[in-house]
Amino acid sequence: MRLTRGEQLFSIFIYVALGLFALLALAPFVHVFAQSLSSHRAIISGEVGLWPVEWSFKAYVEVFKDNAFTQAFLISIGRTISGTFLNVLLTCLLAYPLSKPYIRGRRYILMGVVFTMLFGGGMIPTFLVVKSVGLLNSFWAYIIPGAISAFNVIIMKSFFQSVPQELEESARIDGCSNIGILFKIVIPLSMAAIATIGLFHTVSHWNSFFDAVLYVNDRHLYPLQIVLRDLIYADQTNIHVKDSLEQQLIASESLKAAALFASTLPILIVYPFLQKYFVKGAMIGSVKG
Repeated sequence: MRLTRGEQLFSIFIYVALGLFALLALAPFVHVFAQSLSSHRAIISGEVGLWPVEWSFKAYVEVFKDNAFTQAFLISIGRTISGTFLNVLLTCLLAYPLSKPYIRGRRYILMGVVFTMLFGGGMIPTFLVVKSVGLLNSFWAYIIPGAISAFNVIIMKSFFQSVPQELEESARIDGCSNIGILFKIVIPLSMAAIATIGLFHTVSHWNSFFDAVLYVNDRHLYPLQIVLRDLIYADQTNIHVKDSLEQQLIASESLKAAALFASTLPILIVYPFLQKYFVKGAMIGSVKG
């Protein structure tokens, strides 16, 4: 069906508006990247916009030479990978039984899961629980307290219900156990939903810093976001150079921009490959019972 001239003009207007909004959203990242590759003089004088002025990679060299930054970077990567894997595994193990109507007590367990979405124990009771189980100043304090998300459990439960029962019955006739059916049939058919909740958990782990403030006092276990907070907010950093005045000035502005962009880069790399699953996963959780 051909569009009328008014509809064509309206479509062009929508595309242009969306393009402008995309550029506005991208501009801060481009500006920070340009600052990270510019000299201190150009940044202070306000010459840096969306393109680097007086190109220099010294800021990135100094950032990745700093032991505190690289250690925090590795802690965040380890937390994100191990935390996301454990989150997805436990979510699937809980959501699969809840998707079966013949499981006794399923309704009450599901009500308990939904209850945690509406009511929480609060910060102080949660801290006391974490302390009582010996997770303070531990890497697992980043992962165990939030190992399962009720919202993601509902998403996976809804997706598992859409898997044809005939496939599971055929596998059960061939002697496959429930665990085998889950890992050999259901999970391979549910990779779209798994990618969705995996992206939710990945972004959450990478950006989280408040749990480190609450549960961790050991600076060797600080994630990247704590180091960035000290660098940007409190202006506390061990990243500094001693060769020349120009190199010393790098630590004030260029290092901040380089550290910010380096900390954003891993998510920028992962996100485009999984972003398309966001809408599908959210729709599954909203329309399925």
